[in-house]
Amino acid sequence: MINIAVLGYGTVGSGVVKVINDNHDIVNRHAGQEVNVKYVLDLRDFPDDPIREKLVHDFRPIVEDEDVKVVVEVMGGVEPAYTFAKQAINAGKHVCTSNKELVAAKGAELLRLARANKVNFFFEASVGGGIPIIRPLMSSVTADDINEITGILNGTTNYILSKMENEGADFESVLKDAQEKGYAERNPEADVEGYDACRKIAILSSLASGKQVDYEDIYTEGITKITESDFKYAKELKRTIKLLGVSKNVDGTIYAMVAPFMIKEDHPLAWVNGVFNAILVNGNMLDDVLFYGQGAGKEATASAVVSDVIECCKNLKHNVPIIWDYDKCQLGDFGTAKHKFFVRIKGDDLDVMDKIDSIFGKVFYVKCADIKGESAFVTEEITEKDFVEKINKIGDMLSYIRVK
Repeated sequence: MINIAVLGYGTVGSGVVKVINDNHDIVNRHAGQEVNVKYVLDLRDFPDDPIREKLVHDFRPIVEDEDVKVVVEVMGGVEPAYTFAKQAINAGKHVCTSNKELVAAKGAELLRLARANKVNFFFEASVGGGIPIIRPLMSSVTADDINEITGILNGTTNYILSKMENEGADFESVLKDAQEKGYAERNPEADVEGYDACRKIAILSSLASGKQVDYEDIYTEGITKITESDFKYAKELKRTIKLLGVSKNVDGTIYAMVAPFMIKEDHPLAWVNGVFNAILVNGNMLDDVLFYGQGAGKEATASAVVSDVIECCKNLKHNVPIIWDYDKCQLGDFGTAKHKFFVRIKGDDLDVMDKIDSIFGKVFYVKCADIKGESAFVTEEITEKDFVEKINKIGDMLSYIRVK
């Protein structure tokens, strides 16, 4: 029997217990022996839940119990998750987590500590929820040099953008709908401002490069400025709008960012709608491979966590190498990154267009029959720095979106 402890009995934690209980035969068969939840740590009491018999409010009994071989951390946040994970690893226990904040901030350190203690630190659920992406990157595409990782990494923003496009609705009304349905938090800032996706692309960038990519270094832009008009123009261009996390290797330099992009209707990520997520990986030999599924949710995320538990059970006596060094990866200067830009400017007379042409040179103008009083165009590929300089010369900008 393998005894485990679950830290946090919220959505994911209760899901982990549910998966182990409901799928116990499958879990035990793959683990090679019975997997038993011995402890659940939470500050709250659950008097009407059978878990009350295993509930503790102090981490000490867990870390001191030699019978506990695997600790599942699903509390969220960096502290006390980091302290508990570190103590568990130093005590010779394997740790599995779905906590993207913990992994993005302390992943390299905890992996190094796990190697030293001959245990494992697994985090499959930290990026794609129920989508397997960490293990495939570490075991299935290791013969490739990863050129680019592009992903729809947040279900809340993808739901909002999908609904805005399909129903012609504005951002605020769709956000309210998402909150009512439980797809968005009461404070949605982490999702709609791109912070959640930023941490996830930081993790993927770290794994692809093998070095520490700090999420604070990644340019991040959310979806709060996207309007119904933007989608009307996108339709004219036979494109859609998605919030993407992008990590790209250009001649050995990693460029990473999170921002809304206009992508072609036939792009592999264009059809990913609602709360679903998808991650597109491009390798120099493999070319494109797409990972698609539920990026969040109780059962989906818990399933990925339990798969890590099973992997720990298979490797109780040794550490499974994950290449992610503590050395910092210096990202490329964002100002030198190149993109095309879709731009909307106040005014639609000849003087405005002459000014656009004189500053940007060759552009492609976009017309939308029911939008008046503005000019919309797509630039040639230019650097971020040059775009800012040129757009500041024009003034009266309504909005811009990068074009992929």
